Amino acid sequence: MSPTPTTTVVVLFGGRSSEHSISCATAGGVLAAIDRTRYTVIPVGITRDGAFTLQPDDPAALTLNAAAMPSVIDNGTRVHWPESADTRELSATDAAGIRRSLGNVDVVFPILHGPFGEDGTIQGLLELLGLPYVGAGVLASALGMDKHYSKTVLQQAGITVAPWATVSARSWCTDPAAALAQAGMLGWPVFVKPARAGSSVGVSRVESAEQLGAAMTVALAEDNRVLIEGLLVGREVECGVLGGINGGAPRVSVAGEIVVTGRAFYDFEAKYLGAGGIELICPAFLSEAELAEMQDLAARAFEAIGGAGLARVDFFLTATGFVVNEINTMPGFTPISMFPACWLASGLSYPALIDELIGLGCAEVR
Repeated sequence: MSPTPTTTVVVLFGGRSSEHSISCATAGGVLAAIDRTRYTVIPVGITRDGAFTLQPDDPAALTLNAAAMPSVIDNGTRVHWPESADTRELSATDAAGIRRSLGNVDVVFPILHGPFGEDGTIQGLLELLGLPYVGAGVLASALGMDKHYSKTVLQQAGITVAPWATVSARSWCTDPAAALAQAGMLGWPVFVKPARAGSSVGVSRVESAEQLGAAMTVALAEDNRVLIEGLLVGREVECGVLGGINGGAPRVSVAGEIVVTGRAFYDFEAKYLGAGGIELICPAFLSEAELAEMQDLAARAFEAIGGAGLARVDFFLTATGFVVNEINTMPGFTPISMFPACWLASGLSYPALIDELIGLGCAEVR
């Protein structure tokens, strides 16, 4: 019996955003878990300068380490995308300038976080090239990345979101008193965060008016628009969403919960570097009615932005009900991240989840 042909998957990672290392770590998890009997993998790393490079297929080199965060090293190779939508052939030039074919690509798995990857930019490139890919399309990616516009869309869809004010770099420079007044109306403390960033990069908890300026400086280093959000008192719960099969409804996992015990909030160090003061519980203890309501809201949020493939929807469960904090169209996807943990608790293993996402990417009609 002849062997079954494998599906060729480009695992695309790295990128120009401040979440470069998290993308690398996520790619390492996928490279380690993907079924090599079913998939031929081409690891393409984007350097911090934006060069597309052919990287070693070495998951161990992409492990998160606080002392040496993983990064895409410019090894002198260059990956060349197909020259038109009439072909799916990928090629690469090595450090000596010799070009060779990498064969035809079936699907691209863009494991990119933050601007220039999770925000619709790489999705637009892939659509121009006619290459199938995993995850949300251009518009949904852009909406999910931009907290101001995603909140606006969700609110229009009748979904309760956390109260916020948006401040541009220009308005902060010309009228900081207005931003201070907006923060005061939300009530102290507030959270200050870039409109388009993730992994808690650039986020600060601000206890008083005197701290606002420093927090704005940190956030504006990541983006030219900043959200100021009021503090919500409640449980932090989240769930994973997968696109429907054959036009069916989105599927939603059980809930996970983030319990903050010794930190101001669930920051970058706690998410990825093992800092203490955080407990992740999955599945979270919710009543059947609470879980059903949360899953319904997550599916509605996914459909409101036109989601595809996958997303993680983050909530606060307050005394008055669920409030959506944000929706992530390319959530953290390391083996210990909440998105795969929620699906594992729902009966879908990490390798099976990768299979599911690749299958959705191959079937998606853009």
